[in-house]
Amino acid sequence: MDVNGTVAEGFEPVRTAFVRNFEVLGDRGAAVAVYRDGHKVVDLWAGTKDIDGAGTGSGAQSGTQPGTGPEPWERGTAQIVRSATKGVAAAVLLLLHQRGQVDLDAPVGEYWPEFKAAGKERVLVRHVLSHRAGLPVLDRPLTAEESLDPLRGAEAVVRQAPVWEPGTEHGYHALTYGWLTGELVRRVTGAGIGDWIAGEIAGPLGADLWVGLPAREAGRAGRVGRIETPEADGGGALRARPKRSVVAAYEDPDSLTRRAFAAISPFPDQNDPAYRAAALPATNGVATADGLARFYAALIGEVDGGARLFTPETLAAARAEESAGPDRVLVITTRFGLGYMLHGSASPFLGTGSFGHPGRGGSLGFADPGSGIAFGYVTNGFRKTVTADPRAQALVRAVRTALSSS
Repeated sequence: MDVNGTVAEGFEPVRTAFVRNFEVLGDRGAAVAVYRDGHKVVDLWAGTKDIDGAGTGSGAQSGTQPGTGPEPWERGTAQIVRSATKGVAAAVLLLLHQRGQVDLDAPVGEYWPEFKAAGKERVLVRHVLSHRAGLPVLDRPLTAEESLDPLRGAEAVVRQAPVWEPGTEHGYHALTYGWLTGELVRRVTGAGIGDWIAGEIAGPLGADLWVGLPAREAGRAGRVGRIETPEADGGGALRARPKRSVVAAYEDPDSLTRRAFAAISPFPDQNDPAYRAAALPATNGVATADGLARFYAALIGEVDGGARLFTPETLAAARAEESAGPDRVLVITTRFGLGYMLHGSASPFLGTGSFGHPGRGGSLGFADPGSGIAFGYVTNGFRKTVTADPRAQALVRAVRTALSSS
């Protein structure tokens, strides 16, 4: 396996783990980036851009025909990162709060009056970010075509009644999180969340990170590789041997688990340019490993001695525990801050103070303020994992080893 890129002295264990991911854990194309105290210490990539070897010609980009044959992963190759997008969406609302434009303890209906329908008057902005809004499902799922229009998703959420009393319990809002956060941002700023991210986060940071891939990037041959589609309803395999209760929840068509992940049914082809171009802040962010890591580095400090996103107060709020215990949707114990998963058995990061978000199938972005580490991993080989993907976890353990030796 030819591995490209560099590691700083002391971070060689990350390269070793990255190679092993290809040799033992089945990675086909992937990248990992790590920042420490705002400076890049790991930047590695290997494999092919496309999981199926179809290449990246115009046919492959459309997701309908073979392209020009396998092409190597390059510096700057990006991938769909699925729910790792949620951490970026959370930052938008937290930055608006930081600027005095959003009150986290205000009812969502204060910014979005129509939202108050169907018993949602007491849903707070804080509840949306911490998965406590009681809205993880849609009684009438959106079709793949409908889901590409964020206004259709927002209208569906308006019609939906909570399935538990808002604020009393928590459960992962796998897909509805995107329509909730996206419409809140639109109501407050007048801009789509993807445009806001481009202008206020990705642009100033120089980060390769998009929610709604712009035409100029989509038109660059091979910019975004093709991904593998996990088996239908594959989210049940949170671990190599998931608990029976988890498997049963994913198999039961009436469970909150199954219904939450089926709020869009059927799910769009994630290699389709139309899907990549839509702004779906729960699921369809496109990023490089460096883009994810650079974003998280800017949440906890200055990047390359310059840009920073969160003030210390906002950072403390983001990673303060808001939800903990049995998750009504994932059927395991989860911990959330404001929009971010917190270190725990379901989402192991570096340690107690770490926060971030995995993407269903493998991708991961997180930060650990105590060590100054920011981490990003993207892959085109999606697995059944929702949270603790073995490949990402192997890299996290390698970072921990590097830190313990420094």
